[in-house]
Amino acid sequence: MITRLRASAFPYVMLTPFIGVFAVFLVYPLLQALVLASHQTFGPEYSRFIGLDNFRFLFTDPLFYTAMRNTFLFAAGSLFIQLPVSLALALALNRPRLKGRALYRLIYFSPSLVGLVFAGAMFALIFQKQTGLLNSGLHRLIGFDPDFAWLDHYVMSALILAALWLYAGFNMIYFLAALQNVPRDLVEAATVDGANAWHRFRHVTVPAIAPVAGFVVLMSFIGSMQLFELPWVMLDGPGPENRGLTIVMYLYMTGFETGDLGCASAIGWILAIILLAAGAAQRALARGERD
Repeated sequence: MITRLRASAFPYVMLTPFIGVFAVFLVYPLLQALVLASHQTFGPEYSRFIGLDNFRFLFTDPLFYTAMRNTFLFAAGSLFIQLPVSLALALALNRPRLKGRALYRLIYFSPSLVGLVFAGAMFALIFQKQTGLLNSGLHRLIGFDPDFAWLDHYVMSALILAALWLYAGFNMIYFLAALQNVPRDLVEAATVDGANAWHRFRHVTVPAIAPVAGFVVLMSFIGSMQLFELPWVMLDGPGPENRGLTIVMYLYMTGFETGDLGCASAIGWILAIILLAAGAAQRALARGERD
């Protein structure tokens, strides 16, 4: 009897370190953030319970809607520009007769190794007025005005382009792994039946890579909603007229520059709810595809 109890309790004993770390570093901060979201705070010394007033304030604050709009615009760029480019690169590099495939994969993947801060600083220099690579090159080629401020007029386009350079090769690796697991017999059977390249892609390749594609879409959306370092470095803040303000940047400025940790916690919970909803939607879609 004692031996049986010890055997049944052994898994829980082994899980104790994980449960402890999970409770201290995830559950407690989440609960504390929920408590903070119901308080008005100015630094660590002042705190007053205000219920849902922080959430009411956010839904009337124009900056909150600006941050949400910018963040969703960036997320749309990631989903509808970056991921199709990643898939196209994967399809191109998955051809068995392509010479130097390993080298091309390394070249396209290598930008993801440099980090967001480096990419932000590099693209800030590229789009810089007068001495920037883009303006100076266009000036020499077509006499373009070297004083044109790209980061004052095309903030979101510049951010999407920087993220495209940084992450297209990274997501390409996921698609490559999925493409290499597409059943060859199905592709050959479709070819024998007279299916052209588009029909084989639409009816064989897409269903086969759908689970990986769903994962990549979800991860790209989550990463886009957490955007902070890239615009902060490129624009040295939220940019002109807050065109580069994101929801995480708004959270940071509210919590650490303004000192209102309660309102910042409310922003964090709104972001968490959006991400949970996105995860639930992706899981529901995946379950529907399996059924």
